[in-house]
Amino acid sequence: MNPSERINELRRLIRHHEERYYVLNDPEISDAEFDALMHDLKILETKHPKLITEDSPTQRVSGRVAKGFQAIDHPEPMLSLDNAYSEAELQSFNDRVLRGLSSKHLRSKKIPYVAEFKIDGLSIALTYKDGLLIRGTTRGDGLRGEDVTSNVRTIRAIPLRLSEEVKGTIEIRGEVYLPYREFERINTYRREAGEAVFANPRNAAAGTMRNLNPVLVARRGLSVFVYQAFQVGGVSAEASDGDDSNRSLIPNNHAMLLKLLRQWGLPVESHWRRCLGVEKVLEFCQEWAEIRKTLEFETDGVVIKLDQLALRNSLGATSKFPRWAIAFKPVAEQQVTLLKKIEVDVGRTGAVTPFAVLEPVTVSGSTISMATLHNADYIARRDIRENDWVIIEKAGEVIPQVIGPVLDRRPKGVKAWTMPSTCPKCGSDLNRGEGEVVWRCENNACQARLGRGLQHFVSRVAMDIEGFGESLINQLVNTGMVRDYSDIYFLDEKALSQLTSTSIRSDGKSITRRFGQKTATKLVDQINLSKNKELWRLIHGLGIRHVGEQGARVLADEFKSMTAIVSATEEQLQEKSDIGPVVAASVRSYFSEAKNLTLINRLRDAGVTMEVRTELPIVGTSEKGPLTGNTYVLSGTLESMTRAQASVKIEHFGGKVAKTVSRQITALIAGNDAGSKLDRAKKLGVLILSEPEFLELIKSGSQDSVH
Repeated sequence: MNPSERINELRRLIRHHEERYYVLNDPEISDAEFDALMHDLKILETKHPKLITEDSPTQRVSGRVAKGFQAIDHPEPMLSLDNAYSEAELQSFNDRVLRGLSSKHLRSKKIPYVAEFKIDGLSIALTYKDGLLIRGTTRGDGLRGEDVTSNVRTIRAIPLRLSEEVKGTIEIRGEVYLPYREFERINTYRREAGEAVFANPRNAAAGTMRNLNPVLVARRGLSVFVYQAFQVGGVSAEASDGDDSNRSLIPNNHAMLLKLLRQWGLPVESHWRRCLGVEKVLEFCQEWAEIRKTLEFETDGVVIKLDQLALRNSLGATSKFPRWAIAFKPVAEQQVTLLKKIEVDVGRTGAVTPFAVLEPVTVSGSTISMATLHNADYIARRDIRENDWVIIEKAGEVIPQVIGPVLDRRPKGVKAWTMPSTCPKCGSDLNRGEGEVVWRCENNACQARLGRGLQHFVSRVAMDIEGFGESLINQLVNTGMVRDYSDIYFLDEKALSQLTSTSIRSDGKSITRRFGQKTATKLVDQINLSKNKELWRLIHGLGIRHVGEQGARVLADEFKSMTAIVSATEEQLQEKSDIGPVVAASVRSYFSEAKNLTLINRLRDAGVTMEVRTELPIVGTSEKGPLTGNTYVLSGTLESMTRAQASVKIEHFGGKVAKTVSRQITALIAGNDAGSKLDRAKKLGVLILSEPEFLELIKSGSQDSVH
């Protein structure tokens, strides 16, 4: 295969897997395998720059900071939607539609609508010419928006080229949003960095899209759902009816359009439904109220639209709203309860965050006993006090927060709350930097900081070590078995097996069990596996102030080794892409402390990877093992070893371990109770190995023995 053919094949594979991950939420390969494909493409394009095209996956982020956004006229106005706040108002909308349509348009009074979840984000218009993305524009004032193409290209859910050949110019409209997990990640970072947090995911999404640095936008984790399309300068769907030579690409009803958008490789929110009559719409709205609690994104209502485009044209629009659509937005549920006490929590960077201890109350279907109070300034601005009766609301239906006090129910004599002057865990003085909203415990030896730091170090976004629950971490810290992160790599299985774990039964009673030898062995296996994790994970796990996940990736990509990062000056750090003076100063300050250098040396002595590796590591002594080039998925319970031990053996002989079953893997290794992965492997025709066959495979070093 020549370079051009290989580049095209890699692009096809990457686009396919981006769609599986970002659009369908059904990945077929692991992150490491996807990264390997992208790495190979970057290498080839570097060697053959003339083969780089505008729609290549490598061209999503230009890295250039824009000087400003250009104003763009919309080819058709982006109108707002009128709102209905109750079922009665929704019925009134249906009555207006009936009155506005003549009898020739209707065979019955059950009008076909399409109901969709209303995504609480930022409206966006995407322009494709002959299937290639050429522009992204914000709504602006509805008539003119801002050209944010450089930012739109960073959103992985938006294809740079449609998956089918589409001639002409198409404008596709949708909503850019921030998933809850990304919202919480960003706010956690900003809170611990002493920066103002975003009020909700929508504000975060809007602020991100208007950022002039596309590199920063790429790291925010934005996504999108689309819901509308039309041809720019083309014929309408209804005008083209019956004339195939002049037929519009756009169907004449909305339900078919949503299916077509999905067919083009665009993300469409899946919970839409065609409803015949307003009664079915009301049923859908009731279902939405329950389903929304389970979603990974913020939805603040239901959008109801006439399905048939011809009926829409008959109704038309006012100067502000279309007459054929409405947004059903019930008022967010609030409850009043007693704020019994204000306490503070100490984070891994020493940031001290106040929270409210509440008399339990049910809000939006869940019982709330604690709620965030953000920071001391938030409490002072809203005059929130202990023993107040307060209004509770779920921010984005996820995060419970105190809105404010009910002043006419305030008991006499309650005093204004003040931030404690010392750390509740170690007693050290709390300090507040100039211009910051966050108070901090500066004691590096604080057990609360160490415990939270260790939780972060072993978390999925850092060293990704399974088996470390909060109870175990607290025991390790409180008993002195772990005094810094490196200590986990020297934990003794015998000592671990004597620790205890506590769980709560369904009846509310707690059960305490000993850790046990088997559990201890599994944990040590997971710890050993983490030694070969990517360098950026280690950097992120260290918890350097102002260095989040994406900052850690930048440092690893730019410097390639921990040694180079440790020795870099502030000036050298700032010379690298997207490393500003605040981050550079923080990194330099961290590695200027002797205790942190000692930590790095102990981690190195333990065998933790300190360099960027271009391919997955082989644990064995030879560069090529007998399983090199093969990828395996493990499922079920193995009798002779744990799955972690099996993973070590596979990597020892040069193989790779993936988490999901796809046609690209070599085989599924199935233990007892293999479950859904076994079913999927059978469906796809993937080779299935039993445990004895796997043992024979690694013994012989050849897969021929199991055929």
